[in-house]
Amino acid sequence: MLLRLLLLLALCGAGSAAMVVSVSLRGSWRIRSGNGSLELPAEVPGCVHSALFHQRLIQDPYYRFNNLNYRWIALDNWTYIKKFKVPFDVSKWRKVKLVLEGVDTVTAVLLNNVPVGETDNMFRSYSFDITHVVQAVNILEVHFQSPVIYADQRSKVHTHYSVPPNCPPRVQDGECHVNFIRKAQCSFSWDWGPSFPTQGLWKDVRIEAYNICHLNHFTFTPIYDNNIQEWNLEIESSFDVISSKPVLGQAIIAIPELKIQQTNSVELYHGERIVKLFVKIDKSVTVETWWPHGHGNQTGYNMTVLFKLDGGLSFEKSAKVYFRTVELIEESIKGSRGLSFYFKINGLPIFLKGSNWIPPDSFQDRVTSALLRLLLQSVVDANMNALRVWGGGIYEQDEFYELCDELGIMVWQDFMFACALYPTDQDFMDSVRAEVAYQVRRLKSHPSVITWSGNNENEAALVLNWYNIQSSNLSTYIDDYVTLYVKNVRRIVLEGDQTRPFITSSPTNGARSTAEGWLSENPYDPNYGDVHFYDYVGDCWNWKIFPKARFVSEYGYQSWPSFSTLEKVSSKEDWSYGSKFAHHRQHFTDGNYKMLHQAELHFKLPQSADQLRKFKDTIYLTQVMQAQCVKTETEFYRRSRSEIVHGEGHTMGALYWQLNDIWQAPSWSSLEYGGKWKMLHYFARHFFAPLLPVGFENEDVFFIYGVSDLHSDHKMMLTVRVHTWSSLEPVCSETTKPFVMKAGESALLYDKPVAELLRGCTNCTRQSCVVSFYLSTDRELLSPTNYHFLSSPKEAKGLHKANITATISQQGDTFVFHLKTSAVAPFVWLDVGSIPGRFSDNGFLMTEETRTVFFYPWKPTNESELERSFHVTSLADIY
Repeated sequence: MLLRLLLLLALCGAGSAAMVVSVSLRGSWRIRSGNGSLELPAEVPGCVHSALFHQRLIQDPYYRFNNLNYRWIALDNWTYIKKFKVPFDVSKWRKVKLVLEGVDTVTAVLLNNVPVGETDNMFRSYSFDITHVVQAVNILEVHFQSPVIYADQRSKVHTHYSVPPNCPPRVQDGECHVNFIRKAQCSFSWDWGPSFPTQGLWKDVRIEAYNICHLNHFTFTPIYDNNIQEWNLEIESSFDVISSKPVLGQAIIAIPELKIQQTNSVELYHGERIVKLFVKIDKSVTVETWWPHGHGNQTGYNMTVLFKLDGGLSFEKSAKVYFRTVELIEESIKGSRGLSFYFKINGLPIFLKGSNWIPPDSFQDRVTSALLRLLLQSVVDANMNALRVWGGGIYEQDEFYELCDELGIMVWQDFMFACALYPTDQDFMDSVRAEVAYQVRRLKSHPSVITWSGNNENEAALVLNWYNIQSSNLSTYIDDYVTLYVKNVRRIVLEGDQTRPFITSSPTNGARSTAEGWLSENPYDPNYGDVHFYDYVGDCWNWKIFPKARFVSEYGYQSWPSFSTLEKVSSKEDWSYGSKFAHHRQHFTDGNYKMLHQAELHFKLPQSADQLRKFKDTIYLTQVMQAQCVKTETEFYRRSRSEIVHGEGHTMGALYWQLNDIWQAPSWSSLEYGGKWKMLHYFARHFFAPLLPVGFENEDVFFIYGVSDLHSDHKMMLTVRVHTWSSLEPVCSETTKPFVMKAGESALLYDKPVAELLRGCTNCTRQSCVVSFYLSTDRELLSPTNYHFLSSPKEAKGLHKANITATISQQGDTFVFHLKTSAVAPFVWLDVGSIPGRFSDNGFLMTEETRTVFFYPWKPTNESELERSFHVTSLADIY
């Protein structure tokens, strides 16, 4: 049996008795069902579902209706078993620990048939003393309890009052009482995901042995002293000291690029000891700060901290240190009631452009490094600078935050509480406190994390009485809310990290909620804090339905994923919009109808007699609808950043719901399961561009605003062109005089009554023409070309089916698609099926005869494979 023996530290000539060793138990284990009828190999890290799948005892859990067929897995109690030899003489070690980095979720842990500990929280690590139990040859058993049954039992024990909601809506096919277990809340189902309450060891398991002391954890925090304009660094290390005598030594801190070589004396006494080190960075040394994507570099510095202790014992830690400041600005605004709500990074106000992150898979062992990088690279490729890690999933793995640091993605980090009330009994609170302390310590060194948020939507759920609580009982739930999020979560966050703001909930009224006893009368007040906004009935092309809020941290519309993504988990009888599969896969009440309702406001619905063709056309149309809706809404938020209208505005954040998918199903995402870009993601690349013209109408007047995220003023011109649907040549065009677009602002650039605009263009009516516009200098295009529909496309006159052809060639690792069209074509969608990669642009309005688009493959491919898979669709093709 192969064990990974990691000699964390070895002494120079001090003999093996003082060494610290770590033995990883990851790799091959066995698992056994509750009644012993099933025993099979399993991998750690991993889960029961993955083990069953790898042994071909079940199909892909995502295939068709398997989330229902495999419900029995979560209702059983499983045991993980590992027989292993310890590659050292256990009698020579004074302390031996079993460390479980991630356990999902409720277990009793036995070593050599002796109970050594219990777990009840997926979101923290556990360490158990096994000094007097470990032998040369060992059997480790981790007995899991069904999370579904455990949650149900805990809810029944909580007899003095109910803690709603009891169960998810029936459309989700989910499990009940998820708020009673500290586990990914969406694992019991959500309105975009399946119910797969996993069991397993989802992170590393290891044995640690030592004689004198051991470094348990290490973290650090860069701090900027505003008074003297100087950077400092606080380093915190926790030691378990088992020596009865004091352990003396030195801590040597080195950051070569900042000319830092500092030595501190260290004195460790028996027990758990915290060592705090403080580094002052000389003002004469230039410190490059970390900036969000699009605003500067993500400069970091290599640091090593070496503890040289008595007897030659030494511990060395290496890390990347980034320097940045973050402030949440809540202050009065001239001409408006309420308070601002925006973030300053390194003293600069930053408009947060991005989305919301959910777990990329129900089974965490399938979330690879390659998948994380693909998804996060797609974030910055779409000109985003921020993600909100949503509070119903997981605190992401270390690599996620390291990539966000590297790529310049700001992270709004929720704690894992979502859309529910929670118990506050002693056991639950003890578990939560350990969870929060662990996560704050783990994540606070990352510059990407810019704010902590206590929960998702629970302030709103309580105040707006989502769960029909009787008014006479409301005070009990308010007390629980304050106990959980203020007296515990907030207190522990502030004890562990005072370098970034803490928000009690999202949405919240921020400082106003605090002043009102942590719960505002209207958490959706657009004059304070952040807002979540959804409206599936109103016309999404009407910008007046959207809130002119300070910050919008959730909003969106659903669409279906592409056929190539669905095809992998379905069969032929599933391929229609009215199929049992299409109904089953939709976990949002009336979601399939709501998509068609929104689409039908401006488009003709597909009518093909061919069922498969109609299904594919409907998928395409839902993506068109979603992309156009989120475009309209996001552009409204971006143009509202510098203005106050009727007391509302100064919007400084737009994070649409949601970035990614957990399985192959309709959802609000812009990235499909596995990472394929929906039309929305291509649109996001435009509507989040650093420089953007935004067009809209009000009272029959056409307006264009310019929006800039740039750090300096730029001189430019605006060009406005009008095309008829029936001609590839513009019927009229005008260019403004040069003007200066100010840095970090939005401003009105152009306004003209639509009637006047059309009078200057030959044979143009609202139904026969479309407007496009862009920002440029004399020599170069500075912005994407944007467009404005003067009428619904379903009313378009002269819109012909376009014959669009493509010639494909290769340039290095990139493929060039030379497109040619016979007619103006809206929403041109290029698809290469299951070939992984993305285009430079897609879903565009093609108003010129030729256009060149690049394809960036994520895996090796060739011209012939692309030609075989290539398919192009534009709007008129579905009629």
